[in-house]
Amino acid sequence: MGTPDFALKSLRALCDSGHDIAGVFTQPDKPKGRGRRVAPGPVKQFAAERGLPVFQPATLRDGRAFETLSEIEPELIAAVAYGKLLPPDILSLPPRGCVNIHGSLLPKYRGAAPVQRAIMGGERTTGVTSMFMAPELDAGDVILSAQTEIADGETFGELYDRLGDMGAELLCETVGLIAAGKARGAPQDHSLASFAPPISKDDEMIEWSAPRDAIIRKIRALNPSPAAAAVLGDVRFKIFEARPAHNGARGGAPGEAVAADGGVEVMCGDGPIVITQLQAPGGARMSARDYLRGHPLPSSGSRAGARP
Repeated sequence: MGTPDFALKSLRALCDSGHDIAGVFTQPDKPKGRGRRVAPGPVKQFAAERGLPVFQPATLRDGRAFETLSEIEPELIAAVAYGKLLPPDILSLPPRGCVNIHGSLLPKYRGAAPVQRAIMGGERTTGVTSMFMAPELDAGDVILSAQTEIADGETFGELYDRLGDMGAELLCETVGLIAAGKARGAPQDHSLASFAPPISKDDEMIEWSAPRDAIIRKIRALNPSPAAAAVLGDVRFKIFEARPAHNGARGGAPGEAVAADGGVEVMCGDGPIVITQLQAPGGARMSARDYLRGHPLPSSGSRAGARP
């Protein structure tokens, strides 16, 4: 059970390891891109190429998914970035249980956006965890975990890709332990749990009064999608890359923007940053230097607002 690229890596690894995939559950097709055309997700595309049965229930709670699974008779269910909670009847169906790969070191960052929230939170390490699934969100007994450093400047897209590879390897190891009857789950310390809710529109907006390190982390955490957002003058930009300004002592109110130092320099709560890559409405993602060659920027002292 899974939907995005993160889950695709695990499905491919299970197939390549010789496991018999009885069926693939993935989210219903959704509109994508500027044209908003309905398109299948990565897991569905791969499953179709491999000739695997694909199921896309809108809900798991009306009994139909349970009936389908009862007919399939899986020994084990593996869920990776599926996007739906499994109800108790499905959790209790397979004789070897249900396992999940989660993109954090549980019990930290339970929830939908663990990778983004770890970067936003300034974590230096993160990882992936395999667990036996429980009715509560990401609260099941831990089977295995693998840790990695978050590199300086690493973006969500880069870290997400690495963790997907780690998760696929961990899932295969976990399934191997379960097949051999050697998997042992360790209860989580729920008192240490933290949560990673989905990224909201408000989360995307840059508040210039915040510390500049926190702003740069937000930009990294939302690159490439959905991208941090800010208003320069009266135009709402997507912001993809930024760094501390060399001229860290420049004064001014938070949000003041000038063209300087190879990009757009904006004052934050404790000093300026330089936006080095951005995207204007209807335009392509490009370097701020290239954007400034063909477009004016608000003059020195103008404000970069939080919203249009």
